[in-house]
Amino acid sequence: MRMLSIPILALAVTTSHAQSLSEVFKRVGDSVVMIHATERAAPDRPGMIGSDETEIGSGVLIDTDKVLTAAHVVQVAERIVVDVAGESLGARVVASEASADVALLQLERPPMKPSVAKLGDSSAVEIGDQIFIVGAPLGMSHTLSVGHISARRAAKGLFGSALGAEVLQTDASINPGNSGGPMFDMNGKVIGVVSHIIFQEAGAGGLGFVVTSNLAKELVLSGQTFWSGMEGYTLEGEMAKIFQLPQDRGILVQRIAEGSPAARIGLIPGHRKATIGDVSLLVGGDVILSVMGIDVADADAGPRIREALTKRDPHAALSAIVLRGGRRVELELRPSR
Repeated sequence: MRMLSIPILALAVTTSHAQSLSEVFKRVGDSVVMIHATERAAPDRPGMIGSDETEIGSGVLIDTDKVLTAAHVVQVAERIVVDVAGESLGARVVASEASADVALLQLERPPMKPSVAKLGDSSAVEIGDQIFIVGAPLGMSHTLSVGHISARRAAKGLFGSALGAEVLQTDASINPGNSGGPMFDMNGKVIGVVSHIIFQEAGAGGLGFVVTSNLAKELVLSGQTFWSGMEGYTLEGEMAKIFQLPQDRGILVQRIAEGSPAARIGLIPGHRKATIGDVSLLVGGDVILSVMGIDVADADAGPRIREALTKRDPHAALSAIVLRGGRRVELELRPSR
């Protein structure tokens, strides 16, 4: 990863304001955690086994033993360790919505001295409101950056359909390692989870985007989600034609976590690196055409598939149809009784 030097703009603030921000940070700072997610990297050549790579992300303790973070930090992790309150604890994914980039971790046990953050109402946030972000940019834990809400943007789902929700855009500094970290309002309540940044080399800075706390409540905290352990890429439009899909949309399987539902049902991940246009992909794996009898190409596939998976009877089979080597293949996972 090449790092670019970005000039720092100094903001003039009053002493009273600086003290108030300092006090809020002291109150909530210990709720922020650093996440070490170990993943199996894609092999350099077919037939080889990829090496393990550990990525650093951030998160926030929202219960004594639960951490809210970004889905892309932990979605295909084979091992997760969380640095929280001076301890390093193992964790596992209990809920994840990749299309909204938000996930929930269960710690192996509560830390000895937990500091739990409170979730705020992100719908009450207005453009121009001051906020601050705490995380581990470039691995430097508990780093604070201050900014404002720059805009509200429509969230797009994994299946190309709108989630009917918003993400918050901010000018607060965000760097690799901030992903999954909390955005706080000036009362110290979590109003969002850092998702990603759009950065152009020629620009003077990046555009940061944060998943709202209300969307996190609706999805992963309500139990209305399903962790697949799979990372995918939506093929539609010209991409669907390039891959010769028999329908307008499919999900190209990229990576899979060992032992996850995606692995147990028999999905094959990509194993060859390729660049198509300006998109870097892992190809050679399955393309998902339908899940639980619902075509991925349907306009409302995202919410219907989510509902089918979360409301599935524990004794019912998990099913999918994939395109594999130009042929349609039916996959099924039957739970053990």
